[in-house]
Amino acid sequence: MSNIPNDPIILLSYINTQLRDNYSSLEELCSSLEIDKLMLEAKLNAIDYSYNSSLNKFV
Repeated sequence: MSNIPNDPIILLSYINTQLRDNYSSLEELCSSLEIDKLMLEAKLNAIDYSYNSSLNKFV
């Protein structure tokens, strides 16, 4: 797995920046960075953020 931030708030910022700047979808990001999508979503859901595909970010 890619070396991503462990802190959920920093992770949120990192993932949303990556989605904005480099990836057109969460699936593309996870595939490219070798991140478990369900684990990522669970970690961000724990701080009340969920992926919005039409905005391509966690909100």
